[in-house]
Amino acid sequence: MKIYNKRYIAAIALSLVLVGCKAPMATVVKDEVKENIPQNFNQQDQGDANNNSGTTPWRQFFTDPNLVALIETALKNNQELMITLQEIEIAKSGVLAKKGRLTPTVSAGIGAGVKKAGRYTSEGAGDATTEIEPGKEMPDPLGNFEGGLMANWEVDIWKKLRTEKESAVAHYLSTVEGKNFVLSNLIEEVADNYYELLALDNQLDIIQQYTKLQQRALGISKIQKEAAAATELAVKKFEAELAKSKASEFTIRQEITEKENEINALCGRFPQPIVRSKEDFMSMIPQTVYTGIPSQLLANRPDIKQAELELKSSKLDVEAARKEFYPSLEISATLGLEAFKPSYLVKLPESMAASLVGELAGPLINKSAIKANFQTADARQIQALYEYDKTILNAYLDVANLMSKVKNIDQYYKLKSEETQALEKSIDIANQLFKNSRADYLEVLLNQRDALDAKMELVEAKQKQLSTVVDIYKSLGGGWK
Repeated sequence: MKIYNKRYIAAIALSLVLVGCKAPMATVVKDEVKENIPQNFNQQDQGDANNNSGTTPWRQFFTDPNLVALIETALKNNQELMITLQEIEIAKSGVLAKKGRLTPTVSAGIGAGVKKAGRYTSEGAGDATTEIEPGKEMPDPLGNFEGGLMANWEVDIWKKLRTEKESAVAHYLSTVEGKNFVLSNLIEEVADNYYELLALDNQLDIIQQYTKLQQRALGISKIQKEAAAATELAVKKFEAELAKSKASEFTIRQEITEKENEINALCGRFPQPIVRSKEDFMSMIPQTVYTGIPSQLLANRPDIKQAELELKSSKLDVEAARKEFYPSLEISATLGLEAFKPSYLVKLPESMAASLVGELAGPLINKSAIKANFQTADARQIQALYEYDKTILNAYLDVANLMSKVKNIDQYYKLKSEETQALEKSIDIANQLFKNSRADYLEVLLNQRDALDAKMELVEAKQKQLSTVVDIYKSLGGGWK
């Protein structure tokens, strides 16, 4: 009979294993984007793997002390960054939770209860004939007092729990890379807004200079009207232009206020003046950026590394979900004291109670919930792969576009400088001709407007020139070190 029972148990265990072996396989999708990443960003520029600005720490890349101070403040106080840090703590707790499932769970407890069995039941009849001591029957109703240790352990025979822990670790590491990506974006935002603020400061100066120029032109037109060399129409035209330039000044002042508050928001503080020096803005020389080679983006950009780790985590989730089809082995044990009367708990070894149970169980029928969980994990794995490929592709396109933008904005700035210089000279010529009644007031107005537009566009070109360098630095993976 014992041999028969052993064979029966072995047959059941074998059948459970065979059922588990019928678990579905994960979908295999080829990662073509990573395998086919180009050798260079464009055919004209052959990258140098030894020169990559993305590895330069941000303190070395930015040299303006006011900008450096703003970045330091933002890194200390920015709320989005603080939220990201808490996500890391949440992921770290997830790792600890998965790690805890690998070891036995031991708990201590005490309990008390009372039970009355029916007289004509096997339990009640047995209690009625049982004597604790000679002449002393079992009490009715029967109490129960117990206390001791309880242990439970799922034996990781298929490494399912270890796979779940590895997935949690990969997710935790992805949140760390996510924090680095937030750092990189934050530094880029602070720098871009800082340069935009300096550009607005310089545009405000230009408007104020233009207003003074219009005031002088209005004065000349009034003198010429008195001398019958100009008409009332010329005076009104100059008055209208003067009012327009003054109105533009208030528009720019509002934009300056909003830009300052935007920077203060990034720094996690209430509105206050932004310390800056606008005088050297137009003479600022953008940093020289070295792009390296495209494959270095995989190691330098935090968002790519984050997507890669999330892909790894999702693959491990699929593996763990697949192992849910396999039987699991659980061992439980108890050790303690148990008696129907508290005073008997101290009577040893009679009050000693212990148990040891092992259970091997696996799903046989109605596995729809397990299948659904596996299919969900499999779909998320494919989704993570596409997200990873998309991140790599967007990173490459970002750098390629910005490299082209750096070259084109440099040429644009050079030509705008030439245009501004030429129009500056034409203003002086037009004013002299107007004073001598050899030029019409419309020629003076048009020259002044063209010069104003050119100066404003030149300032914008300088701001774009500086911001584009910051953007390509971030796109290469710089800013978080």
